Amino acid sequence: MTLDYDIIVIGGGHAGCEAAAAAARLGSRTLLLTMDMTKMASMSCNPAVGGVAKGQIVREIDALGGEMGRITDRTAVQFRMLNRSKGAAMWSPRAQCDKTRFSEEWRHTLENTPNLHIWQDAATELLFEEPEKTSSVVAEAQENFCTDVPDPHAKEPESISAANTERGVSPIHRRIRGVRTRMGVEFSCRAVVLTAGTFLDGMMHCGAARAEGGRAGDAASHGITACLQSIGFETGRMKTGTPARLDARSINFEILEPQYGDENPSKFSFSSETEPVKDQMPCFLVYTTPEVHTILRTGFDRSPLFNGTIHGIGPRYCPSIEDKLRTFADKDQHQLFLEPEGRSTNEYYLNGFSSSLPWEVQWEALHKIRGFEDLHIYRPGYAIEYDYFPPTQLYHSLETKLVSGLYFAGQVNGTTGYEEAAAQGLMAGINAHRSLRGEEAIVLKRDEAYIGVLIDDLVTKGVDEPYRMFTSRAEYRILLRQDNADLRLTPLGYKIGLISEKRYAEFLQKKSNVESLVAFAREQSIKASEISDYLKSVGSEPLTQGRKLYDILMRNNVTFESLQKVLPKLRRFIESHNIDVETIEEAEIQIKYKGYIEREKFIAEKLHRLENSRIPDDFDFTSMNSLTIEARQKLNRIRPKTIGQASRIPGVSPADVNVLLIKFGR
Repeated sequence: MTLDYDIIVIGGGHAGCEAAAAAARLGSRTLLLTMDMTKMASMSCNPAVGGVAKGQIVREIDALGGEMGRITDRTAVQFRMLNRSKGAAMWSPRAQCDKTRFSEEWRHTLENTPNLHIWQDAATELLFEEPEKTSSVVAEAQENFCTDVPDPHAKEPESISAANTERGVSPIHRRIRGVRTRMGVEFSCRAVVLTAGTFLDGMMHCGAARAEGGRAGDAASHGITACLQSIGFETGRMKTGTPARLDARSINFEILEPQYGDENPSKFSFSSETEPVKDQMPCFLVYTTPEVHTILRTGFDRSPLFNGTIHGIGPRYCPSIEDKLRTFADKDQHQLFLEPEGRSTNEYYLNGFSSSLPWEVQWEALHKIRGFEDLHIYRPGYAIEYDYFPPTQLYHSLETKLVSGLYFAGQVNGTTGYEEAAAQGLMAGINAHRSLRGEEAIVLKRDEAYIGVLIDDLVTKGVDEPYRMFTSRAEYRILLRQDNADLRLTPLGYKIGLISEKRYAEFLQKKSNVESLVAFAREQSIKASEISDYLKSVGSEPLTQGRKLYDILMRNNVTFESLQKVLPKLRRFIESHNIDVETIEEAEIQIKYKGYIEREKFIAEKLHRLENSRIPDDFDFTSMNSLTIEARQKLNRIRPKTIGQASRIPGVSPADVNVLLIKFGR
């Protein structure tokens, strides 16, 4: 037993588990502090992983060597590839999971990770080394701050840190040295990753009823927010919600519309260690009605969302049912998804019916949904408010600007979703470890990964509502497909030490097979007579002369899978090289989207010059009168490292970017 660690991770949610696993596997002596070891990476809300853009993130986590993809594969009860009818850039994997087994599998993984210890307790205070000395000018400004007569018409600053920044005053810089817990234990360390999720001063709401907590059945965490506020961190409040949980024994499934998984399911992990899900469980579609809406509206005057009780900002793209009724008042029905929480439980999750209305209003309304006439609920829905820290206070490494060695990841950065949290946790764990060894931080670019888009958006743009990833947030989504996440990121995962030799050898073999299949298609000539009947069968114009297989594959509805049935030489090549379905699909996408892929690469390379135009760390933007006042204020507050980052800050105009280019780039 030791009280001294390299890295301490606070919080055992999706971000914390990935951070702790990564840091420990890379060689740092790591401690994971969690309030409940039985709820590692608990699926507090929807028991599913992936979805539009989120599925891409999970495949990227896996390609880098993270755990979420493998654990999802081991605990899935259903798998679907969403958006198959659209282009490959929109395909998004999603898996319904066994909620209990997912958490158990994470605990088993963490308990068997070398260099990783677990302590069940709550962190209440962060400990810092003595602050570094600042210049006399800065020190005087800090000492005298807030002694001026306030302007009654000025907007009140969110914190001393925010107000100091507006005046061009740098806050005192500290270094992390440890953590104190509720039990009075003091651990020392050189880095901390804070991943407290919804637990920081968490408050749950159900109608007029209020209770402290990070989720139903779990206490809130107190002390950390006040500790960080006291040294100048900005904080805010956000809100999320969850629906009622239903007893399957009281649901009439026979009259509901089933939603089955894929006939030939894929999986999340690129590793050969996992297999596609077997014996899939169905989900079901249900719908609200005007009668349901009428009942729900009777509780609006008691809704904490509408009567001013809740002040936190809620997620725009995952609204409560009462938000939906107010925003889409003209709609007579809303589609809901009834999803199993596991194989060994009767508990079902009603996706789309998140609510904080009084429990009796929820109960009465649910009974009016077709199939729910005899419904029994395990617990009603509720909303939860919690503290977060605006992420513009971070570097792209996810280290805070105010405290060296302190990293934030997950919902404390204003995000929502297991996948977004896990991605941040993985990167924070990697970068905390590398920082302790004097190595450069890993910062993914926007054309390299959705994870890069996520972190860049947070750090440069900040958040004014819970951040959720969408494909539309990525400028280069044709490059950032779910199918090629391993080709993009596995070499990096291997380089930093999270991908094993065995798995890297598998990756190299797949890469070679993709290249071989594409080369075969380029070289192989096909006679018109060999393929004319096939082309007619798929609605494509017959050939008038022989063509390369590569050119034929660029046509709509023509696939490697169907061509194998009419071209024996193609079938023999695939069988002799033992090329699997996923590799065939990757080669086909590269062929069909070649023009689009090359165009996006060209655009990305042109814009890289902005990313390579660095701005000095200590540059004073207030001295540049040619910038707008708004640009000067925001650039001074966010401190972008490059002109590319500066160009994405809201309020920095193209004209401001040109001024910066003249100063630093040309």
